[in-house]
Amino acid sequence: MQLICFDLDGTLLNDASEISPFTKETLLLLSAKNIAYTVATGRTMLSAQRVVAGHNFVLPHIYNNGVTVWDPKIQQLTLENVLSSAEISTIVTVALAAGISPFVNVIDKQQHVIFHADTRHEVEKNLVQKYFVNTSATLLPLAALPLNSQVTNISMIGDADIIHGMWLALNRHANLIAYSGPALEGKQFRWMDVHHCLANKGAAVTNLKKQLGATNVICFGDGDNDLSMFALANESYAPANATAEIKQAATAVIGHNHLDGIAHFLRERFSL
Repeated sequence: MQLICFDLDGTLLNDASEISPFTKETLLLLSAKNIAYTVATGRTMLSAQRVVAGHNFVLPHIYNNGVTVWDPKIQQLTLENVLSSAEISTIVTVALAAGISPFVNVIDKQQHVIFHADTRHEVEKNLVQKYFVNTSATLLPLAALPLNSQVTNISMIGDADIIHGMWLALNRHANLIAYSGPALEGKQFRWMDVHHCLANKGAAVTNLKKQLGATNVICFGDGDNDLSMFALANESYAPANATAEIKQAATAVIGHNHLDGIAHFLRERFSL
């Protein structure tokens, strides 16, 4: 059995953060050939589901870099390696000291709740006013965060230099791993997601491989959070826009994400 795992941003999605019509058609062709595929993304379930909806992603979805796995067939949510109270406190303290508002993502009875401090910068306010308020997420003040909450990750956005400094600091913590990249809001900004260090795409893909009895795993990704699944894949492919590190780890480098590079590769690879 073939199992294909797609990262989303910078990989399967185009520069408008959408699945293009050509890629959508390619996914339908994969389904027609009974070639299994799913998503393995750093996005939250809330953010990613609106992107993959209607594209026949029937296998379990891997969200939050492996913390959250959603099985659409049986409507079952599984959480692994959530953040402890001490780890949450460490991340929040670093963020507030840097003048950045942390967005604490919590799953409560399959509902997404986001606890956050007062927004201090326009880019943070826009995130709340233009995105979060238009989703099904419940927004609550950080002070209301209950003890022992199921925190999947803590996300932030802000000045690129400040976020980079926080990224360095948090990655020195023994139990944490932080991922960061350029924000869609402009090159002067960066986003960052912080997880428990045991949470990664590779572990989640390994579990899914065993569950399905897959014999050949093919992974596509463009960033550092994809390295763990590249390490276990039989084949791994990086689009031309990927980081140098992920290109070096890949089986091959293929076309750019905004040129439907993954879809073109799949059509040739599987004679679709």
